[in-house]
Amino acid sequence: MTADLTWLTLTAVLVGLMWLPYTLERILRIGLIGATGYNPDSGVAGFRQADETPPAWARRAHAAHANVTESFPVFVALVLTAHVAGLAEGVVTTAAAVYFFARLGHAVCYWLGIPLLRTLSFFAGLGAFVAIAIVLLSAA
Repeated sequence: MTADLTWLTLTAVLVGLMWLPYTLERILRIGLIGATGYNPDSGVAGFRQADETPPAWARRAHAAHANVTESFPVFVALVLTAHVAGLAEGVVTTAAAVYFFARLGHAVCYWLGIPLLRTLSFFAGLGAFVAIAIVLLSAA
């Protein structure tokens, strides 16, 4: 597998696992049945009315996951387009690696509540996929 696709795969795994921390917290807090959304009072699926607010770190973990799911499809499209176009060398591979580490850093900083580093890592990830877009548009 080429380096660009390796970074894409690693990023997909990261995004695919980011739901685990806040979901496990919910299961530990209200139990497996409650976490599925089953409401025993109504007999239908839906969030329980008495569900207490999750801790701040779990809310931030959920927000970090929601944030990455917004930009990840664009990243996938750019990397795959560069790969198919034969442009996945140098800048594209480096930018894909930067995007992975930036999004990992963004998630950790979000979970820990470190806003300045979270913002910097977000913009590093944004810059990475802008760099890939520039490579693609330059070759058009």
